[in-house]
Amino acid sequence: MKGLSLDVLRAGKKYRLINFGEKHDFIIENILANGDFEVKDLHTLERYRLLDLVRYGKGADFEIRELELFA
Repeated sequence: MKGLSLDVLRAGKKYRLINFGEKHDFIIENILANGDFEVKDLHTLERYRLLDLVRYGKGADFEIRELELFA
């Protein structure tokens, strides 16, 4: 597994998740007590839980990276 671990993600930060060839850019809005996160997609503005994206497993390409802010 490359990239960041789920336990180092922080509220208010932007991340990109790659899993099974799909890319998701999101901002973490809330950290839940059960280790899950409430996130908002940066492109569609849809809100969902982060663990819903990995519910069916983690692919060989699974990676989480913090998105850099470009000035």
